Amino acid sequence: MTRLSLWLSGLTGWRRYVLAWLLGAVLSLSLPPLYIWPALLVGFTGILWILDGCSDRRSAFGVGWCFGFGYLGLSLYWISSALLIEPDRTGWMIPFAVLGLPAFFALWVGLATLVVRLLNISGAARVLLFAGAWCAAEWLRGHAFTGFPWNLIGYAAAGSDALLQATALVGIYGLGFLVVLAAAIPATLAGGAEDISRARRYGPAVLVLVGIAMIWLGGTVRLLVAHDEIVPDVTLRLVQANISQHHKWQEERRRANLARYFQLSSQSGSEDVTHIIWPETAVPYFLAADPDLSRAIGRLVKPGGMVITGAPRTTAWRERPLRVWNAVHAIDHDGQISGTYDKSHLLPFGEYVPLRPLLRRLGVEKITSGQGDFQAGVGKTTIEMPGIPPLGILICYEAIFPGEVVSTASRPAWLLNVTNDAWFGHTAGPHQHFTMSRVRAVEEGLPIVRVANTGISGVADSYGRIIVRSDLGEVRVIDVSLPAALTELTPYARWGDAGILAVLMVVAVYTAALKAPRIARKE
Repeated sequence: MTRLSLWLSGLTGWRRYVLAWLLGAVLSLSLPPLYIWPALLVGFTGILWILDGCSDRRSAFGVGWCFGFGYLGLSLYWISSALLIEPDRTGWMIPFAVLGLPAFFALWVGLATLVVRLLNISGAARVLLFAGAWCAAEWLRGHAFTGFPWNLIGYAAAGSDALLQATALVGIYGLGFLVVLAAAIPATLAGGAEDISRARRYGPAVLVLVGIAMIWLGGTVRLLVAHDEIVPDVTLRLVQANISQHHKWQEERRRANLARYFQLSSQSGSEDVTHIIWPETAVPYFLAADPDLSRAIGRLVKPGGMVITGAPRTTAWRERPLRVWNAVHAIDHDGQISGTYDKSHLLPFGEYVPLRPLLRRLGVEKITSGQGDFQAGVGKTTIEMPGIPPLGILICYEAIFPGEVVSTASRPAWLLNVTNDAWFGHTAGPHQHFTMSRVRAVEEGLPIVRVANTGISGVADSYGRIIVRSDLGEVRVIDVSLPAALTELTPYARWGDAGILAVLMVVAVYTAALKAPRIARKE
């Protein structure tokens, strides 16, 4: 191990940066759907050893950037699939999206390794600092410039329901901190003074290992005593029609696509179905302007039931300017729209173009059809409907933002994520998206129901345990009961990211305390 660490720290020039990129690429294998956990040890331990050989700020930043570029570049490869839906219009954007986005977000990783190099602390404290810097970088990536918290490293632990329970306490950012700490601690086992005691050499690694084991044990116990309660008199029918994105908005196919939803929703099965749920923009028409269609949809459920569906919403035809929202409607048996939610956290370049006047001159448009941008809704709201507990709705992209999925004014009793992942084909993207939805359930202590056009649809309870799920790319109808919410708020639901931010503050203070004597001696 010492020989390997010395070899890695001794790399110079392009070899150092290429290997950093390769280690980042290996690290991406730890994410869903693969969950190859040894990749965590290889990636984080290796990059710390390479960082040991960086004698200046530029190389330290460059190594981190290459590492982040490899990690994000490989794990976000599926973005290209969305740009191939209309290759003649958006195909030219593939290099900029597949290379440009990871390159930009990798800047945060470069800043993290730069901080570690500037403070220049050795031993276990160096690993603690690295874990804190990585966590801070991910938190900034999730919030700056509207945020993009996709593929946070904590999701690598989602392959274990027991480990995932930690997010109820510290959220996905906190779990990521623990993951990095555990994966990077082997870096302390190589090198160092020859006369160092075994306790000092192996003690930190043993303590971290014991800590992770305790977290796993605590999660296991939490699941063993968990209550498997369901909401009485509620049966949901989730409809996954598996309509290709190539065909979804073709004028000649719209009625046939909609007919498929009617057919699947009407098929025999449970006679106790109370609510039918269709995915994002399943209805390609403005329902408020088509009462006949609304009444036809409403007749799919019994009196007292609801059809919940994604559909675009627009201002009245005589109102100017004309505006459009990505919305979800709840339609009762009589065809009345009894509840509406407008997506509030829009996807850049998918639903709107940032800096539109400037970028339009460069030929940049949003990848979805239509010239105008979608409008943002007013924010998270809780929808009240007869016959079912109040719900919070997340449309597609909104499910990836920890701590931003429920209304602070009126807390829901369950979460509904409707999405259209047909953009991403049979790639890792839909699997990653499904995992992120599950984690929101654990963080908030609320069950989540997910309905996707092409998959993955399913239900996870308040502990993130999958009750039922579909496969990607299949036509599927799922009849399922609604799990009950936890009776008490989770610590994360109560305090959000305050817990992990407090931990990062402690790490910063501890690091400063270690650094202060060195500075004093130099003076």
